[in-house]
Amino acid sequence: MKDAFGHPQSLLVLGGASEIGLAVARRLIARRTRTVWLAGRPSPDLEAAAEGLRALGAEVRTTAFDALDPDPHEEVLGKVFAEGDIDMVLLAFGVLGDQANDEGDPPAAVRVAQTNYTGAVSAGLVCAAALQNQGHGSLVVLSSVAGERARRANFIYGSSKAGLDAFAQGLGDALHGTGVRVMVVRPGFVRTRMTAGMPDAPFATTPEAVASAVEQGLRRGSETVWAPGSLRVVMAALRHLPRPLFRRLPL
Repeated sequence: MKDAFGHPQSLLVLGGASEIGLAVARRLIARRTRTVWLAGRPSPDLEAAAEGLRALGAEVRTTAFDALDPDPHEEVLGKVFAEGDIDMVLLAFGVLGDQANDEGDPPAAVRVAQTNYTGAVSAGLVCAAALQNQGHGSLVVLSSVAGERARRANFIYGSSKAGLDAFAQGLGDALHGTGVRVMVVRPGFVRTRMTAGMPDAPFATTPEAVASAVEQGLRRGSETVWAPGSLRVVMAALRHLPRPLFRRLPL
């Protein structure tokens, strides 16, 4: 069986214009990855991302993918796997939403949930089945520390990530022993376009730092990765803090 978990030669990024996803792709290309698929909504950003990775020496293809339209997921992603084995799938799409607005706009809140959770369930199951059929590979899921415990300031986003995190853990258990592994990545506040204009949170990090944590997790065969690693201890404490005390925190 290929050593696809620690050293993927081929990579499929779901959310092909994701800054974290592209940082991971660049880091893996610098090591061993030679073939990259970027799946996302057709846009100049997606094509620019592909060109940037080609400049690093990788063979890069793009394919149209929309998390909010799950009906074609099996067909679209099936065509990617039909072109050859995929050693690693990185589920990197997601939206933050606007908590203040979305609380008064239920359809907008639903779009956050559909993108971050139900879209990921659909794509995750399709890719898991394809990886299992080929007999090897890894599925790396970008979750968030926000899913560890919902905060007043972003409970819509946090609840969607909590669902994604639980789904990914359960999928990993279901795939145990099949040759396919699932790794859940829980970044803290990441400085990206999505968080531009927001004040830095404690333990703020960068896409490149998250990519480094992903690479280390792959090399170690980890099931869960925190970025930065110190958040593991912080969130363990916050997870068990009584709710009356938790509500008083400036989170």
